[in-house]
Amino acid sequence: MAAKPFHLGWFLQGSSAQAWGESWTGHIGTTWMVPELFIDLARSLERACFDYVLIEDSSYVGESWGGSTELYLKHAIAVPRQDPSVVASLMTQATSRIGIVPTFGTFAYPPYLLARLVATLDQVSQGRIGWNAVTGSSDFAAMNFGMPGMPEHDLRYEMADEYMEVCRRLWASWEPGAIIADRHSGFLVDHTKVHAVNFEGRYFKTRGPLNSGPCPQGQPVIAQAGGSPRGRQFAAQNADTIVAHIKGIAGMKAYRDDVRARMIACDRDPDRCKVLFLVAPIIGETEQEAQEKQRLRVARAAAQIPQRLAHLGKITNIDFGRFDLDKPLPDDITTNGHQQTLDEFRRKHAGKSLREAMTADSASALSIDLVGTPDTVAAQMAEVMEEVGGDGFLFSLPNVNRRTLAEVEDGLVPALQDRGLVRAAYTYKQFRDNLLEF
Repeated sequence: MAAKPFHLGWFLQGSSAQAWGESWTGHIGTTWMVPELFIDLARSLERACFDYVLIEDSSYVGESWGGSTELYLKHAIAVPRQDPSVVASLMTQATSRIGIVPTFGTFAYPPYLLARLVATLDQVSQGRIGWNAVTGSSDFAAMNFGMPGMPEHDLRYEMADEYMEVCRRLWASWEPGAIIADRHSGFLVDHTKVHAVNFEGRYFKTRGPLNSGPCPQGQPVIAQAGGSPRGRQFAAQNADTIVAHIKGIAGMKAYRDDVRARMIACDRDPDRCKVLFLVAPIIGETEQEAQEKQRLRVARAAAQIPQRLAHLGKITNIDFGRFDLDKPLPDDITTNGHQQTLDEFRRKHAGKSLREAMTADSASALSIDLVGTPDTVAAQMAEVMEEVGGDGFLFSLPNVNRRTLAEVEDGLVPALQDRGLVRAAYTYKQFRDNLLEF
């Protein structure tokens, strides 16, 4: 029996400056403002027939480590960050099939502004835009928008449920066929097919309709990274694709089964939501070369423990700099940030000191280890998907450069295509259609 194909995406952190300090990144420290690396990435992944590129974002400079921005600025830890809508629009103009998924926080945009922005991106890309919907997690980010801090974790999702309802109603304010463009009558729009929304909820209020016109896809593709129970519920209700960072095959299968069960409870077809698991493949021309690359990546990660803990602290709102690195994380530490990230860290490293945990968590693997030649990595990916049940992988490499892109486009993807595991050509013009193809 032929193997069932799976989907591929790329989780891209922030701006090109993320490559600062890595090998084979040339003069990125002075050229990152013009995102040629990201445009080259989009073109490369389109040639490899990836489903989408997701552009991660944050809207503040970290200062969780020691209460200072110093470490974040010195080492380019999630800073600088350019507005993802601008980068996404440039990427859409350099491509014609691949989906582009910028991240926007529900706390940072009035729903009307967000719905209009995403609809416009969908129009200029001819139906290839998604929205990575995040609720935000940092008090520092909230303060940048005039808020005293972030609402409590589960309340953020309650607010996001209503926010999503507002956006969907705004996108639906233009019926299919509203644009008639009849030169003989002189009418562009059938006014009977454009409707006010008049939404008034507990948290949001808007009149509508959108003045930007309809989305080519009807509704944009929604991406989400729900990890906590409340986050999973939000994803089950709203997501078309899910970013999943779950360690190990058993955990991956349990997560996917849980989300699919939640979707059924929401009267949604679970096959219409694709769960993609984060991975960071290490590819070599030989097994020995791949193993050496892994050794170097582990060594580099072990030499960057403060920077990596600072990044972990940025997304969990925890100052790891105040703890003894040679002792375990205290049991009473909680977070109003990314709860699943903290829970997963505790589960993976129970009883280990912070130093041991960060040394063990070498950044060579996310959901699973993938190390070897293109053929052996492709075989590993096939085995994992067969056990998990689907739906694909989301690459998140710590060293994004043109060399690693070539290893994926010209090495790994052909090996996957030879096995019938990924598409060799796009069937459809629009993002959602390609995502639902299999």
